[in-house]
Amino acid sequence: MSRAAVILTLAVAILAAGVFLIWPGLDLAIARVFFHDGHFWADDPLAKAYRALFYWLPSALMALYGIAYVLARAKIRTPAAAFVSGRGLAFLALSFALGPGVLVNLALKDHWHRPRPAQTADFGGGMAFRPFWRPDGACDVNCSFVSGEVSASAWLIAPASLAPPPLRAPAMAAALVITALTALGRLAFGGHYLSDTLFAAIFTILLVQLLYRLIRPGKPEA
Repeated sequence: MSRAAVILTLAVAILAAGVFLIWPGLDLAIARVFFHDGHFWADDPLAKAYRALFYWLPSALMALYGIAYVLARAKIRTPAAAFVSGRGLAFLALSFALGPGVLVNLALKDHWHRPRPAQTADFGGGMAFRPFWRPDGACDVNCSFVSGEVSASAWLIAPASLAPPPLRAPAMAAALVITALTALGRLAFGGHYLSDTLFAAIFTILLVQLLYRLIRPGKPEA
């Protein structure tokens, strides 16, 4: 992942922060799109299946890469054997642990007390809305900023970056589409605001990019 990609991600982060600083009500406006007849979509059985698909996909890919690496070390030939390595496994495991794990779920969600949309008075809850930059909300733990599930989906750019060169760009595009679909689900379910999903993706992608440049799991691109 090139230096230009890192700079682009930082530029997107600054732009997103500027938009939500100027217009904090954008989060509420987008949430209202998904709020009908006094509830979000979260209780629908189809919604639960939709969420489960994207919830488990990143962990499944992490596990599959680990299995492929073990099989390759055991000299068992598989189609993926030529594309797995110890550095690649270290890169995936470390980025998964530090991104969705430490940064999002340990450092932010339990200490940035922003209520989720479904918890706020605007959507039938009992807590006051807080813009993304205010960590003084009434939520205690597992709060809205940022989205853990979107972070995990955004992490998929890590295994995508290890794909063979002819497949790398389509794999990256697929990772971004999955991230967008995961974010759409979290908005529709009342679990997160738009800014929660955007910054989850931005933070995770930036961390993956920096770790890629540090670990160099594949052929250096810059």
